[in-house]
Amino acid sequence: MKNPLLAGIAMITVSTAASCVSQGDAAPTFRHAVKEVSISNDSIERVIDDLYARMTPEERLAQLQSIYLSEFFDENLQLDTAKCRRLIPNGIGHIPQYAGNSMETPGQLRDMVVALQRWLVENTPSGIPAMFHEEVLSGFCAYGSTIYPQQIGQACSFNTDLAAKKTRETARVMRKLGGTLSLSPMVDVVRNPYFNRLEESYGEDAYLSAAFGAAFVEGLQDGGLDKGVLTCSKHFLGYGGGGDSDCKELYEEILLPHEAMIRTQGSKVVMMGYHQVRDTFCTVNYDLMQGILRDYLGFDGMIVSDYGAMDQPLISESSIDRAAMAINAGMDVEFPNPGNYALLPEAVEKGLVSEATFERAVKRVLRMKAAVGLLDENPVFGAEGDIVYDTPEERQTAYDIAAQSIVLLKNDGVLPLRGEKRIALVGPNADSMWAMLGDYTYPSMQLFWRGLDTGNPGNQTGTLKEAMERLLPEGATLEYTAGCDWTEPQARTSAGGGDQRARWLDMTRRVERDEEFDVDKAIALAENSDVVVAAVGENIFLCGENRDRGGLRLPGKQEEFVERLIATGKPVVLVMFGGRALVLGDLADKCAAIVHAWYPGEEGGNAVADILYGNVNPSAKLSVSYPKVELNEQVCYNTSLDMDERMQWPFGYGMSYTNYEYSGFKVDDTASTDTQAFAISVDVTNTGDMAGDEVVQLYVSPTDASQPLKPIKLAGFSRVSLQPGETRTVRFIMSPQQLGYWADKQWHIAPGDYLVKVGASSADIRGEEKITLTGEEVSMPLRSVYFSEEVAEI
Repeated sequence: MKNPLLAGIAMITVSTAASCVSQGDAAPTFRHAVKEVSISNDSIERVIDDLYARMTPEERLAQLQSIYLSEFFDENLQLDTAKCRRLIPNGIGHIPQYAGNSMETPGQLRDMVVALQRWLVENTPSGIPAMFHEEVLSGFCAYGSTIYPQQIGQACSFNTDLAAKKTRETARVMRKLGGTLSLSPMVDVVRNPYFNRLEESYGEDAYLSAAFGAAFVEGLQDGGLDKGVLTCSKHFLGYGGGGDSDCKELYEEILLPHEAMIRTQGSKVVMMGYHQVRDTFCTVNYDLMQGILRDYLGFDGMIVSDYGAMDQPLISESSIDRAAMAINAGMDVEFPNPGNYALLPEAVEKGLVSEATFERAVKRVLRMKAAVGLLDENPVFGAEGDIVYDTPEERQTAYDIAAQSIVLLKNDGVLPLRGEKRIALVGPNADSMWAMLGDYTYPSMQLFWRGLDTGNPGNQTGTLKEAMERLLPEGATLEYTAGCDWTEPQARTSAGGGDQRARWLDMTRRVERDEEFDVDKAIALAENSDVVVAAVGENIFLCGENRDRGGLRLPGKQEEFVERLIATGKPVVLVMFGGRALVLGDLADKCAAIVHAWYPGEEGGNAVADILYGNVNPSAKLSVSYPKVELNEQVCYNTSLDMDERMQWPFGYGMSYTNYEYSGFKVDDTASTDTQAFAISVDVTNTGDMAGDEVVQLYVSPTDASQPLKPIKLAGFSRVSLQPGETRTVRFIMSPQQLGYWADKQWHIAPGDYLVKVGASSADIRGEEKITLTGEEVSMPLRSVYFSEEVAEI
């Protein structure tokens, strides 16, 4: 579709300022050092200036607004041009959640996108296409599209390459269907085990969250912004906790994931949260948007609101005041409806907002559209031909992530389940797809927000029961009965805050199922078995946005049910599904084995079954500290060298069916404060009789309590695949910048002694070595290196 008004947009340029370590001729590089992704040059700015000058005030306002796709199509999926002329005569900036609110086939959805885009180009004054956005937290949120594991589980894989592969696949699907912006990932550093949206995060560690956030961008924007999909880091800043922490904690920890995504991968969109920071709502918080994002980080992208975040009367009772406060503070776009920003022309007329401020916001939107190719002379709005969801490649990736995300927390030797065993499978999550699917997956979004059960197309998401029956070892038998439901009655309340749409939802709803729940029958089945697998935990009504339970123990009567199973004297393998750690207390001591599967996605049943049967060796490590008592407060492993006694298992912990030995740990003796890197190596040996992957974790600590560093802090990691008896040397490079600290509005790298550690978890340190930083103290406004890098064996 050619539009000569918009011709001449130059290519987006990428320049890399990557540091490297001088080690002879083969100098390894920091792959994830600062990468400057420019969305502006003289050619682009001339086109945008010219375009803006031609636009009417009404067209300019439209670029800051959004309308749902369903508004424009009739029951036959035909574009209603009369509605288009009435609702968007001057165009529209954004189309929100365009796939997550429909049940169309991929081809039908693509055709709807193309039809609306063509109408915009041909029938609005300046012919500017819209930017279509969608949630892609666990894959493209569309009916029948691949559902990958939830982020909290994926973080337990410690595999950022696989994370980038997932979002690369997601971007390909989304681009085929005309999508150019994702409202993901969530990179809140979540340190409250109770937080209802913990499942969307990468856990409690800032470094791990930053590494996965950067990998998310790397995959989704793969091939350049004109080919990939824009990422949006959320929720700025500290929505998951820590927003009101002191400046040192804020800059060193809470900000880090957003900063790394922006600085190392060129993420160009940031979403402001619902909450307040320093007693000011984020959507009107000048210090966050201008002070931190624009001035400190040099962010040149687009800032958007969370859905309905501006509709909070505590900001102001006046919609026009809310709009003026937000745009003056730096927020460019209001999602998901025209709402408050519809009053911006009146705000300009009254002098509440300057013409320059309004122009700045509109041009930022246009710059984003130019970056993704929407302002090209011949923009592409969707792929031609058939489009297929959930390809074998995508399902394999979903399986691989799930298999690497499932954490073995305890094993008294009962696992793996091999030989001629009579297995009793029980529990509310044993034969339900809702054990696999967390918040912001298509089925859960439909059920929670719209009350629609969209089913399970083509048995896309299998259950644990189905997988265990299909993969059952020769000679073993499996019998099933649920035993108990999730809750009696539904134990959930509204969390308050968050998405304002939840105020009108019926919080007594539950997952309905046509199944018998007979505890006595389950106990009898257990008594006649050799081993009991109890699949328990949460479902999408028990955790997620706007969903609170009032506690973290097993919901409903599940704990009582498990106690009765244990009382049979048969070994109980507890398999937990859900979005958070679940408090077990003394129950943990009584179970023979404990597996936490989180929300493992559509292939989760197969992955859990393969681990239970020993077809796959578990390798995941906890991305959170796992509490053994009820906690509704900020906790993190990095506040002390001693493990918090309230924790059942520490951050970074996870068992295997084999054993790993660490030896030969070496760290360079000295490095200068201004050197680019120093070297680290360790030998890891598989001393067991089963192949497996070990997650090697690097930590740093001060040698003196007076040093302004955390007592212990993750500083790198690597997955190592080892055959029985195999030894591999793992080599890293680390930058002295990772030993820096924030003070007096800048970063400091001080000379002195530091400890570098290697461990199997934060509480299982296998070796430590001292490194001495020599030279003068170095100060810098921004860091250029955020991550350690593994160096390939020579």
